[in-house]
Amino acid sequence: MTLAPAGRRTAAAVLTAALLVPLAACGSDDTKKDTGGSPASGSASDAPAANLTVLAAASLTDVFKEAGAAYEKSHPGTKLTFSFAGSQELVAQVSQGSPADVLVTADTKSMDKVRADTGTPAIIAKNRLVIATGEGNPHKVDDLKDLADTKLKVVLAAPEVPAGKYSKQILDKQKIAVKPVSQEPNVRAVLSKVELGEADAGLVYRTDAESAKDKVDAVEIPDDQNAVAQYPAATLKESKNAEAATAFVAWLSSPEGQKILQDAGFQKP
Repeated sequence: MTLAPAGRRTAAAVLTAALLVPLAACGSDDTKKDTGGSPASGSASDAPAANLTVLAAASLTDVFKEAGAAYEKSHPGTKLTFSFAGSQELVAQVSQGSPADVLVTADTKSMDKVRADTGTPAIIAKNRLVIATGEGNPHKVDDLKDLADTKLKVVLAAPEVPAGKYSKQILDKQKIAVKPVSQEPNVRAVLSKVELGEADAGLVYRTDAESAKDKVDAVEIPDDQNAVAQYPAATLKESKNAEAATAFVAWLSSPEGQKILQDAGFQKP
């Protein structure tokens, strides 16, 4: 990997530290380097105690907090610390040398941009978009065509964000022209705008709408008009906790990890 200048690496490390979301008690670090080999089984006996930093797409915020707590419980001595952001931001952090162990993005194209910096990715889940509206759907939004109404305040994720790319893809496919009042840096920011009443509608993942079902309504988009989001997970080659990182990535595809993801509304990979 080509190292970024020292100033950029330091700034990136500070940014990552500011975003981190700790979950539980600390463990010791494993100093083996990632070789990008085959995933371990993810069982407690296979995974050494370690402090793992996981860079994860914003749409995974709620489910990964739950998954992290479950993983720590079954892997005593391991601590997971999450940094949630738009996939494009996470990729920038990796490119700039931010210290981390695992990367999980909301699309394969983002992961491909840092392919030289990761082990082999594994798809751990899939997702689809819905139209999020205010509670009770006060503006009676029924389908994608309604988003073209200029009287409706629509907010979308920015084009460089996976959710923004998927949104553009499905709107272009239906030849629907939407003029958003804002374009947000991640899908959770879109959801927040709708929750707060700052937007009448927005395109978010089904799991995002489910996480805020007491504040927003979700209007389903037919499969033939929708897009399928894929979530690849991979270890980072610069990880100092390679064995533990590999075990966590493998656990995400295990029955326990998959149950947590699917209970939150994510689809099977």
